[in-house]
Amino acid sequence: MVIRVYIASSSGSTAIKKQQQDVLGFLEVNKIEFEEKDIAANEENRKWMRENVPEESRPASGNPLPPRIFNDSRYLGDYEAFFEARENNAVYAFLGLTAPPGSKEAEALAKQQA
Repeated sequence: MVIRVYIASSSGSTAIKKQQQDVLGFLEVNKIEFEEKDIAANEENRKWMRENVPEESRPASGNPLPPRIFNDSRYLGDYEAFFEARENNAVYAFLGLTAPPGSKEAEALAKQQA
């Protein structure tokens, strides 16, 4: 399972840049392995991302904007979904990964199961 984050290296939007940095920074700090896929520099990445974002997750008009997060080819969500998972200490579940022992998420899961 590979976490793939689709980003735009040359976005003119400061909000998008900030969101991308937030997602990538979180993954790096928590030592979660991921691949960064640049849709600005690679037409194949852009095409793949656009084709694989589910219809219900697309904007009403225009194309889906980065960052978009996938586990292999399974769509996980956009920045809003990631942010919500992080706020709820559920990022590993969101990513489809097992929370490491000692993490807030693993402790919360253990309490739920007890």
